[in-house]
Amino acid sequence: MLTAYDYSLAVLVAKAGIPVVLVGDSLGQVMLGHASTLPVTLEDILHHARAVVRGAPGCLVVADMPFGSYQISIPEAVSNAVRLVKESGAQAVKLEGGADMAPVIAAITRADVAVMAHIGLTPQAVHQLGGYRTQATDLAGRKRLLADARAVAAAGAFAVVIEKVPDTAAAAVTRALSIPTIGIGAGPNCDGQVLVAHDLLGLFLDYTPPFVKRYARLGETAIQAMAGFASDVASGKFPAPEVPRRAGRRVRARRRSSAT
Repeated sequence: MLTAYDYSLAVLVAKAGIPVVLVGDSLGQVMLGHASTLPVTLEDILHHARAVVRGAPGCLVVADMPFGSYQISIPEAVSNAVRLVKESGAQAVKLEGGADMAPVIAAITRADVAVMAHIGLTPQAVHQLGGYRTQATDLAGRKRLLADARAVAAAGAFAVVIEKVPDTAAAAVTRALSIPTIGIGAGPNCDGQVLVAHDLLGLFLDYTPPFVKRYARLGETAIQAMAGFASDVASGKFPAPEVPRRAGRRVRARRRSSAT
């Protein structure tokens, strides 16, 4: 699974054969320049999800439920989840939280909306967690992670993202569940993996999480290309004088005629 936030990137993700595309609330940092995911609104997710659905029609598109869209009340959570699917065209929603959010997940699934859960490090709770710290690092934390996983699965989640936990903790959850686990900073023992596409491609230059593998450095390439354009404009190399195409064809025609 990879994130995408616009049509053009969604097309590339789909052409690469990635089966699941997440319209993550990480767009708050990557696309909007916020310091965290917390300022992202439902309208932001809707706007970006519509574009991604158009760009990746053959993929499973999952839209993140942003902070505040499902924590206040169950009826409001159901209404917002239905709206996300109905108005964006996404096939599922994702929300953060474990056993405490199981009743919300159950209510949303009863409304015929597919839910992907998210446990371990939950970025929307960053202030409550005291930062982006690795979770489930002791026995009590591992037991809590496993209880959260079982609770969201029992509530009807079709898959669960596990973020920033030790490999052994993620492995225990994967063994315990019949639904797929998708890791991010949780080691190799999950059923799948998710990354922010801009991190994978080297397009987001502010910082790179330690668990990310950069498969390209497109940000650096883009800077070089743009600087080359600016240099060519300043020196007069761009735009270059154009040779009219019709005149060129007539010259070639005369040459062929003289040769015969």
